[in-house]
Amino acid sequence: MYKITVDGKTMVGCNHDAWLTTPKIWLETAKHKNEYGTVFTGSREVSPSRTTPQSGMNTVGLAFSRLASYYPVQNNPFSNRLKITSDADYLSEILHKCATVKEVKKHIEQYDHSFFLNDVFIYIDSLGDYLIVEPYKLIEGNNPNYVLANFCPSITDNKQARKLERYRNGEDFLKTNKAIASLDFCTTLSDTMSVCRNRNGDGTLITSIFDTKEKIVSLYFYHNFDTLVQYSLTDELSKGDLILNLPEIFPKNAEFERLVNFKTPSNTVALRVFLVLMAGLLALISFALFISQFRKNKTTSLSLKSVVVISLLNLILIAYIFVLITNQGIFYFDVPYKDPTSSLITASSYTPFLLLISFIPIVIHTRNRLKSDKTKFWINSTLVLNNMVYFILVLGFGYWELYSFWN
Repeated sequence: MYKITVDGKTMVGCNHDAWLTTPKIWLETAKHKNEYGTVFTGSREVSPSRTTPQSGMNTVGLAFSRLASYYPVQNNPFSNRLKITSDADYLSEILHKCATVKEVKKHIEQYDHSFFLNDVFIYIDSLGDYLIVEPYKLIEGNNPNYVLANFCPSITDNKQARKLERYRNGEDFLKTNKAIASLDFCTTLSDTMSVCRNRNGDGTLITSIFDTKEKIVSLYFYHNFDTLVQYSLTDELSKGDLILNLPEIFPKNAEFERLVNFKTPSNTVALRVFLVLMAGLLALISFALFISQFRKNKTTSLSLKSVVVISLLNLILIAYIFVLITNQGIFYFDVPYKDPTSSLITASSYTPFLLLISFIPIVIHTRNRLKSDKTKFWINSTLVLNNMVYFILVLGFGYWELYSFWN
């Protein structure tokens, strides 16, 4: 995100990068005296009728943006403060009740905001002052131009921050271009800081640009900056509360349709259950093959070497299935996936290639066992079932483009 203040006018731009398929804009009228009407954008639904704000602005020009970040856990200095039980309610309340960053600071200091351990927030008022809210620290500023990305400034120096391409692009753009508080300038800056990933075309889901002086929100959808939709906050709030699904107010976007139709364990419960079943089958097969080694007639069993090889591969696949279920980024970032926090997860990204290389030799081994009259029927059946699981996983890995290392 960024803010620019020129000649008394402040513009705020926010790029919401997400794989969620429920992007929305909604307006909420003031429900009590001395409160303000608001507009929010976001995509994470917490209930069928409730979405958590990712960015927004109220009728006095106070805007905010939420960005994913990292902060190491510390002893909580705010344990005696009010507890946050709903991030959606908490974030909405701030814009309904506060007009300036001074008021935001006073409001937040009542709460244990270490609740948001994996987020950093920034609030900007119409004067251009801003407040950065980290899990354990509040930072005030009033620089006319400011860029923030997925990091906490108190623990991240500029050299580290510039490793983030989107942040670097925004900072360089503002250094080489004279800032103008106009929609055209902000659109170009937002585009410069947006992302469209090579592998699946996903990236920036919502671009929101807030004019804190005119109280206008300008929207772009799914990193396409050819189509603009605008709303006057004052005019729209006079009509009452409103919720709009972004895909319905923009032209059809082929890349977004691909995102919607791309099924992963993260967005499809049936796939998660199916993968768990596959992992369970692999575990049972390995157990059965080891049991075969304890039979009295060893001539009817597999060799210990075969059992060890198959069981080791099954164990690796079981671990990788767990990684797939718990790491959504694997399905969208380049292959092999590189996890910034875990070398084991990074190494596991080569599992699909290991399975592909092993598949044909294991199929040939199974065929040879089937031709032998010495192998028991239940062992042959177990081997065939094991190969079927492998084949299904190879197809799944292919669908998820986990072999597309050339991207």
